[in-house]
Amino acid sequence: MLTSLLTAEGVRLAVRQGGTAGPAVVLVHGWAQSGEVWSHQLADPSFRAYAPDLRGHGASDAPEDGYGDSAVWAGDLRTVLDHTGPAVLVGWSYGGLVIADYVRFHGTADVLGLVLVGAITEIGRGRPGGATGPAMRAALPAALAEDPAVAVPALAEFYEHQGRFDGPTRQWMLGTALRVPARVRGALFRRDVDSAEVLRAVDKPTLVVHGTADEVVDPAAGAHAAATIPGAELRTYENTGHAPFLEHPERFAADLATFMTHTAGVTAPAARTAEVGR
Repeated sequence: MLTSLLTAEGVRLAVRQGGTAGPAVVLVHGWAQSGEVWSHQLADPSFRAYAPDLRGHGASDAPEDGYGDSAVWAGDLRTVLDHTGPAVLVGWSYGGLVIADYVRFHGTADVLGLVLVGAITEIGRGRPGGATGPAMRAALPAALAEDPAVAVPALAEFYEHQGRFDGPTRQWMLGTALRVPARVRGALFRRDVDSAEVLRAVDKPTLVVHGTADEVVDPAAGAHAAATIPGAELRTYENTGHAPFLEHPERFAADLATFMTHTAGVTAPAARTAEVGR
């Protein structure tokens, strides 16, 4: 089910919803993707799952500005939590930074727990929580270009290095990225955000999941988050790329279910598989 939420500044956010019972989990996608990437989690009936399209992505509005402002990202996620109620927040890639933005301005009162998946939590030169891998560095700046003759090859190569999953999934991810305006793809990188104090203040259960073969976000970024957030657990997926929930959907489903059991009293479901974006 796809619903639409209106932020305080009048930006419409598209939100996919799955499940009808249990506590809420809010799934925040990464740069140049959409909430569709969480299809497996949206199909899990053991909790209420909500997957927003970030501003400028998917079916959400793409305003001209706001992409460089942590308060704006925090406000967008606040709009989603006003709709869902207290929730476990799951952030993949850039989604981890959006969650850090939220905690910076709104704290953890409505946060049941955090799950960071191949995530950055800060951004800017020399920020350890924003360390990128060779695939991300190789894609820039061409992947941000207005000229499709420049951007398309760079993005196609970028999605070849996401992880070991099938060609149709990589093509779907490429198509999703190309729906994001180039001005938005670029604006998300024009930020300088230090989140060390934010992470140290997190007082909710936290799970950090990172593939050891992630070429987009360096595993060091996940290790930094796990070391900085009090009591956080770091779970590494060996020989796994940037999207563990796509490369190993059954294992990730089991890990998320276990985390939900411990943080929100959800009974762990049987593992199953689902296609992404279809």
